Amino acid sequence: MFGRNLRALCAPYRSVSDLCRQLGINRTQFNRYLSGESFPRPDVLHLICQFFDVDARILLEPLEQLDTRPGVLNHPFLAGNIGSGMQTLSEEVFPSGFYRFSRRSFIENDLVIVGLVYVFRDNQYTFLRGYEPRQAMSTHGLPTNSPLREFRGYISPQVDGVSFNVAHRHNMAATFNYLGRVAPFNNRFWVGYAARPTRENLRGRRVARMVYEHIDAPLQKVVALARQTGYVNPNALPEFHHRHLMLDAPFI
Repeated sequence: MFGRNLRALCAPYRSVSDLCRQLGINRTQFNRYLSGESFPRPDVLHLICQFFDVDARILLEPLEQLDTRPGVLNHPFLAGNIGSGMQTLSEEVFPSGFYRFSRRSFIENDLVIVGLVYVFRDNQYTFLRGYEPRQAMSTHGLPTNSPLREFRGYISPQVDGVSFNVAHRHNMAATFNYLGRVAPFNNRFWVGYAARPTRENLRGRRVARMVYEHIDAPLQKVVALARQTGYVNPNALPEFHHRHLMLDAPFI
């Protein structure tokens, strides 16, 4: 069983020799593990488990029955380009907590969408979760109690800010988002844009400026802000949001 599992874990790698060099294990001995002729010492097993992000159950249980799938972003083909970088976003750079955001509507030309999201860490990764305002759902004839209201995403560090990909269930209504910190405000305000992958449409827009504001306040205030989400007239926005959305200027 261990040899079978180990062969499956090695399959995405182009070269067993290179893999052995990364592990620091003798190639001949590693081949014995692959063929099932021998088992590793506890310290070597620990090294293998750490490298492949699995546990010692690979000695006895089929790999397909274990939760060992790394996910597409940590697939060996992408891990060095995307997956590992997502673990380096610190609290000092982009704090966890609630954020209020404003963005010009992709569809309603004269309105701005205001929403609330929650940013949190789990296992060194940074995630985002939020809900489409009920008003926005009902405006487009969608049920307000639908699970499709919820959207989730992951946040990655960039040289001068952060980016995050967000989608509703089943990867519907996905967007790419970028934010850069507004320097004088100690990570409170972020300005950037959101883009949606869709065909060109003369009646809608695919890219819109966006402002994020970190809400470092008691939960009571957060609840009050949640009640203010939905489509709003631009003149009803807080002054900072209104100024940085630059609604009269074309997006470049």
